[in-house]
Amino acid sequence: MDAPTTTSADNGTSGGGGGGGWFTPHTPPDPPAGGGQEATEGRRLAGLRPVGRPAKGDNSPTRRRIPPHTEPGADTDRPDSDRSGPDRSGPDRSDPERSDAGHSGTDRSDADRAAVDSAASDTVSAPAPDTAPARPASPDAVLIRRTMDEVAPVADKVTSYFYALLFVRHPDLRPLFPAAMDAQRDRLLKALLTAAEHIDNTEILVAYLQNLGRGHRKYGTRPEHYPAVGECLLGALSRFAGTVWDREAEAAWVRAYTTISQIMIDAAAADELRAPAWWYAEVVSHDLRTPDVAVVTVRTDQPYPFLAGQYTSLETPWWPRVWRHYSFASAPRSDGLLSFHVKAVPAGWVSSALVHRARPGDIIRLGPPAGSMTVDHTTDSGLLCLGGGTGIAPIKALVEDVAEHGHRRPVEVFYGARTDHDLYDIDTMLRLQQSHSWLAVRPIVDQKAHLQLPDAVRESGPWNEYDAYLSGPPGMIRNGVDALRDIGVPSDRIRHDAVEDLVAIRD
Repeated sequence: MDAPTTTSADNGTSGGGGGGGWFTPHTPPDPPAGGGQEATEGRRLAGLRPVGRPAKGDNSPTRRRIPPHTEPGADTDRPDSDRSGPDRSGPDRSDPERSDAGHSGTDRSDADRAAVDSAASDTVSAPAPDTAPARPASPDAVLIRRTMDEVAPVADKVTSYFYALLFVRHPDLRPLFPAAMDAQRDRLLKALLTAAEHIDNTEILVAYLQNLGRGHRKYGTRPEHYPAVGECLLGALSRFAGTVWDREAEAAWVRAYTTISQIMIDAAAADELRAPAWWYAEVVSHDLRTPDVAVVTVRTDQPYPFLAGQYTSLETPWWPRVWRHYSFASAPRSDGLLSFHVKAVPAGWVSSALVHRARPGDIIRLGPPAGSMTVDHTTDSGLLCLGGGTGIAPIKALVEDVAEHGHRRPVEVFYGARTDHDLYDIDTMLRLQQSHSWLAVRPIVDQKAHLQLPDAVRESGPWNEYDAYLSGPPGMIRNGVDALRDIGVPSDRIRHDAVEDLVAIRD
């Protein structure tokens, strides 16, 4: 969801008395059997606490008090770079770059089209799969998934009805969304449904939702917006869920959405104490590498802290309130400059503007950094890096990061492309290889080798002692993860930032 998942404050349509203090459901929710919603051993989200009150043992500074009479709204964030992995929602019929976000500081459109729209983002490293016998789903998860199965065949109608309710009941929220809703249309609802469906996957969802909550600040989302979104979500589900929608199902959704909202609101409140909602950045150079790929370098108006391998969301002056995710194409620099690799895609609003319209002096906005595809410098493990298309951008940043830390650890980079023309940054990578004896760069061109990148990696190795990093188109990420697992690379050593893909792989 590239636009804010927000709603208006309490205006009488969504009361503050039910649903854990968020909104009043159409029918009073019944508590789950046995009292609160018990998690299946360690697989549930943490229980709610009053907003602004630190969790037990939390020594962080006291948070700003947030009014308790707020309403729900959720949003997600995603990268617009080739970061191959994060547009968590399906392809957008009208704005192909909606999935553009990625591991690379590049236009995630090339690779991130598969990541979660919540882009947003917003992303978490792939956790190791459970080796213990699968635990039964919690009662709420069973009810939620039953609802999801029922509405899946009419997803378009659910989405349309959801937004109709939201904008009719809460017209003050409409300005928070892009003027053209084509690209945004599915994102908000998909992110909400994805989070609710996987309510038992604590390790994935908590980090995902916290990132989402921080990222939503740039949209102007406030705590009082959340209940309206929840109210309209329940309204849309109740209309299309047929016979499976009853008091128990509604109560399960109330509890799930309340938990989701609380995590996001707490994360945003904590982030407000230490960082702005967005940064202004001036374009200082624009290097057109190919007719559709540009390296865009910017200078922010204040220090911008990030780690190599992370990404940010970006808004241009030509498409207000339309944000896309791009990975940083270098490690943090002493001069504070940030670079992104952007590939213009057909009908891609943001990517096309950055490649074909942006010039030095233009001002853009950046959201907060996100992503966990970073290097663990406490180990000496080798790095196996797979970068496809503009997904090479975050890989380049990781190589620079290793070099700056001075560790002589082996780094193997597989740079995949369809043609020689697509290896637009190969000279940079080869120069890095000449400078560092521990680095090996292997270009893999499909049309020449008749071999796709994952297959080339599978035929090399062994890699079971390496930490693997993947960035590029979603298909490359999925195939790459499969190939690495097939040759014995442990799942907990495979890193990429595609939340929805991770959920699909895990489940």
